[in-house]
Amino acid sequence: MKKIILIFGLVIGAILAANAVIHMNMMYSNPDYKGNDVLGYATLVIIFSLIYFGVRNYRNNHLDGKISFLQAFKAGALICLVASTIYTVIGLLYYYLFVPDFIDVFTEYVIRNSAPDEVEAKTAQMANFKEMYKNPLFAIFITYMEVLPIGMIVALFSAFFVKKK
Repeated sequence: MKKIILIFGLVIGAILAANAVIHMNMMYSNPDYKGNDVLGYATLVIIFSLIYFGVRNYRNNHLDGKISFLQAFKAGALICLVASTIYTVIGLLYYYLFVPDFIDVFTEYVIRNSAPDEVEAKTAQMANFKEMYKNPLFAIFITYMEVLPIGMIVALFSAFFVKKK
């Protein structure tokens, strides 16, 4: 089980991190960048859907084709945790080493793409976020929370579809 969790977790984590670095670069280098939240979340769901194949592989190759919902969810959740950890480590290393002023660029992006009546509130919100992001533990927590909940939901659905008595 450990080998499957590590392999699928590392692959998913590497794909997630590459996706994040590409989008960070696009936003960082192009002031006119227009993101799409729906497309972004859909991409995360598609990447995390590899959890299904990891759990199915575990069921078919190590458990003689039988797995309970809890066993499947545990395997999926562990794959998700490994992938999210890889995403967080690579994302924060990239942030601290290559784009340490990314929060400033992101703040400008958020304010520029806000409705005129929301600019003042968004400015205050982003100033608060920038201050909190100076704390590495907060940065780690926020980075995990970008992907971990989505991965856990996919792990839950994967467990439901892979379970077999």
